[in-house]
Amino acid sequence: MSKSLKRVIAALEAAGVEAAPMEMAAETRTAQQAADAAGCALDQIAKSIIFQGAVSGEIVLFLTAGGNQVDPAKASALAGEALGRADADAVRAHTGFAIGGVSPVGHLNPVRSFMDPRLLEFGTIYAAAGTPRHIFPVEPETLQRITGAQVSVFTA
Repeated sequence: MSKSLKRVIAALEAAGVEAAPMEMAAETRTAQQAADAAGCALDQIAKSIIFQGAVSGEIVLFLTAGGNQVDPAKASALAGEALGRADADAVRAHTGFAIGGVSPVGHLNPVRSFMDPRLLEFGTIYAAAGTPRHIFPVEPETLQRITGAQVSVFTA
């Protein structure tokens, strides 16, 4: 088992969440791949999109429904500074995950988080579990609680 997957499992257990990551037969690097593997709607996939502050360098997580896109202007307004997409090295250094497997939990460092309200429309959503082949099911309210994400409108 990878270190990343172990960190996700430990974070879920520490939060009292009984959500067992599932290993999928195919890759789940994209929201569409994850939805196909889970047999769910595209918007039931909680994408972990990482932005970085242009001035502060702060890493900011946007949990977005699979079919939605983060609007950089809205995201920047929420963060209080101009944001740009974080590069792969910054994502890995801050979260411990590679792009395509970034989990919303189990990061190496604390991260300020925002959540797309579209995710709250489902009974169960699926999020990356730290690898390109693992996802975990979770109630959206539970994910919001354990990440401390602020529910906000930031999509295009």
